[in-house]
Amino acid sequence: MLGVASFLLVDLHALIMAVPLPPGEPPPELPPPALLKLASAIQPAVITTLAVAIGCWLSGKVGLHSPAAEAAANGEPFIAKLRPQILPGVIAGLASGVAIVATWVVAKPFFSAEFITRAEDFNKFMPAITRFLYGGFTEELLLRWGFMTFLVWGLWRLFQKGEGTPKAFYLVAAIFVSALAFGAGHLPLASMLAGGLTVPLVIYVITANSIFGIAAGFLYWRRGLEAAIIAHMSVHVVLITAIYLAI
Repeated sequence: MLGVASFLLVDLHALIMAVPLPPGEPPPELPPPALLKLASAIQPAVITTLAVAIGCWLSGKVGLHSPAAEAAANGEPFIAKLRPQILPGVIAGLASGVAIVATWVVAKPFFSAEFITRAEDFNKFMPAITRFLYGGFTEELLLRWGFMTFLVWGLWRLFQKGEGTPKAFYLVAAIFVSALAFGAGHLPLASMLAGGLTVPLVIYVITANSIFGIAAGFLYWRRGLEAAIIAHMSVHVVLITAIYLAI
């Protein structure tokens, strides 16, 4: 919930007003800033709660784990469970961040100058603490702990009748589906900033956002949820650096 609360630091009024409108359309009438922030926090809080409940209920059934959190919940030393996840998480996160930045550099010539300016300005509205807490923790609870776990469980129940250990194919399929869903979830915002979707924009948005999603999914499967969280935070170290350097 710290991730959800960190979203309150975003200037939502300025963010919404920065989204371009169709010609001739008046600016939207917005509620008071305090009410707008409260409303923006309720939805992710509810969805995160649901994702956490799903993960707690189903993860153990399909062999997925959050080793450090489970150790802490059982009153055991959690550092020993966290330590093996740190280095893989940092390496995968930094590598994914570099790949995302490289994808942006390659794709920029296919975008209009207006979209590039709007995208760069939009990035400045997101505080670093929100990137680390909401992106690092909350999104991993939503996409890996909740959504990916549910997909694996669903495939396991449907095709294996809930017997034995889920086949590796089901885990790989869930990794790719959850990564693509994360990428596709960014298309509405990209469309608003660009004034409509184009083929290069769709390819870029889904590719750039799926790169890390795939890496995080494998980390969750092979190492644990904390590794995916560490990786997500490491990605934002690279992205914040790229924004600072105006890459």
